[in-house]
Amino acid sequence: MDTPKIKLLEKKIKRITLLFILLLVLSGITAFPLKTELHFLAEYINTATSSGLIAQWINQVNMALNDVHQNYPFLAYGTDWLAFSHIIISLFFIGVYIHPVQNIWVTKVGIIACLLVFPVAFIAGNYRGIPLFWQLIDCCFGAFGLIPLLLIHQYTNQIISINKACL
Repeated sequence: MDTPKIKLLEKKIKRITLLFILLLVLSGITAFPLKTELHFLAEYINTATSSGLIAQWINQVNMALNDVHQNYPFLAYGTDWLAFSHIIISLFFIGVYIHPVQNIWVTKVGIIACLLVFPVAFIAGNYRGIPLFWQLIDCCFGAFGLIPLLLIHQYTNQIISINKACL
């Protein structure tokens, strides 16, 4: 049943889902030119500040990435697949955009994935020697992804409740 309330909720879901899809694709696309992006970031940070933990970390990662690209360019293939996976994951949310109630499972899986960013960042980050401040930056991706997905989930559940009440 299409009530004005359901139409409003569907409109909100569409807007939030579209934003989520675009940001997920953008996040993925940025993994392709990682070496170039990191080079620009290192230059900017070195111009803006010459010291600090973040500047040291960015410079260290930049040097390591340059070394990898120079000596082991095939390892960049991993970030290509990272980019590809972001794009593919975003395709699932087209279903949420079109039929949020039928595809609530996609929203739920997305919520779980965002929550799992935290243990992965802290466990793998600690194991790989990633500084805590960078692990927290990585956690922001999970937190920022969680916000729109929780809204989508809430609005979808409201549609389900309205439909049940109309039966």
